[in-house]
Amino acid sequence: MPVGLRHLEKLSPIKGIQLASDAAGLKKSGADDLVLMTVNEGAEVAAAFTQNAFCAAPVIVAKDHLAKRTPRALLINAGNANAGTGTRGEYSARQSCQAVARMLNLDETEVLPFSTGVIGEHLPVEKICRKIPDIVNQLDADSWIEAAKGIMTTDTLPKGCSRQLTIDNKTITITGIIKGAGMICPNMATMLAFIGTDACVDGAALQDLLKQVLTHSLNSLTIDGDTSTNDACVVIASGQAANQPLNPSHPDWPHFVSAMQSLFIELGQAVIRDAEGATKFVTLRVEGGSTETECRQVAYTVAHSPLVKTALFASDANWGRLLAAIGRSGLEHLDINLIDLYLGEINLIKGGQPVDGYQDSDGQAEMAKNEITVRIVLGRGTYAATVWTSDLSHEYVTINAEYRT
Repeated sequence: MPVGLRHLEKLSPIKGIQLASDAAGLKKSGADDLVLMTVNEGAEVAAAFTQNAFCAAPVIVAKDHLAKRTPRALLINAGNANAGTGTRGEYSARQSCQAVARMLNLDETEVLPFSTGVIGEHLPVEKICRKIPDIVNQLDADSWIEAAKGIMTTDTLPKGCSRQLTIDNKTITITGIIKGAGMICPNMATMLAFIGTDACVDGAALQDLLKQVLTHSLNSLTIDGDTSTNDACVVIASGQAANQPLNPSHPDWPHFVSAMQSLFIELGQAVIRDAEGATKFVTLRVEGGSTETECRQVAYTVAHSPLVKTALFASDANWGRLLAAIGRSGLEHLDINLIDLYLGEINLIKGGQPVDGYQDSDGQAEMAKNEITVRIVLGRGTYAATVWTSDLSHEYVTINAEYRT
């Protein structure tokens, strides 16, 4: 059951971007599994991809196309990852791009392919190509929710959000959709995410912005410690709002960055809330580190501990498992006598020692909540980091044991 995740009711359209969703027969359920996005000429596009060395064929092709042209169309399929498929997989990805290019009178390199689903199976590209004429005819500016549904795999709900702000007396809109519920661990973006804005943004500034906001949003998530072969995040700035080009020298740049960061955090948290089998949404806050990197190192060690994750599922305030994970996180010269540990506002450990008067029932009350905050204070500096994760349930094991059956 999703933890505090609501059904999507409205996503704001973005001038200059059109979308369509349809069923090509890649999902056994018969649900929509093919999404097309088109982008106006003159738009700026920034992207980030998985750093998994076994990256999927569409990632290889998308990177190649991005290096040659500014994209005018994105084609996303669900139900088949086209990963681990070698040169045949790359050929299939290019074939799908060619089919879109022919219909839209574009060059093949102006189309970016994206795939998500089962790894190691060849892409049934003929099914995709047959559906291209139909999906082109369905393109519409107000189809973001349909697109969010079309890219789902083990997700239980479509995920997306919108923001609006005023820049240069123009209303700027930002809308994003995301899919992901398992095989989520950051090493770029850890899922498929597509964000559009009608703001006019300098291309180099847009790429720098994407890198900046990923660090404290989509790159601060983990469900199971596994980085996907297909991760991709694309931001499109159509420029149709006709504001003065945004870059760090623009007086409203910080407001635009803040709106983007807020949207990315909401998208990322939605992935954790919809994690496979999740019953808990967990915020891990590590403070008092000598660097942000070491704070993240501690947070991820705790988040990836099977013993911690199963204790979370059981609502068991077994703080010994938390201490054990902190202690094995690999920090040099870690002084355990400086460490404080909190569950919500409940102080369990102070200066490395159990707090006098702490009652296990207090910890149990915090752990019984659907949303839990674990705060760790290292006492060795001024840096901090936040990571979001989920528990490890019976249902997670069932979902992944039966994924291909």
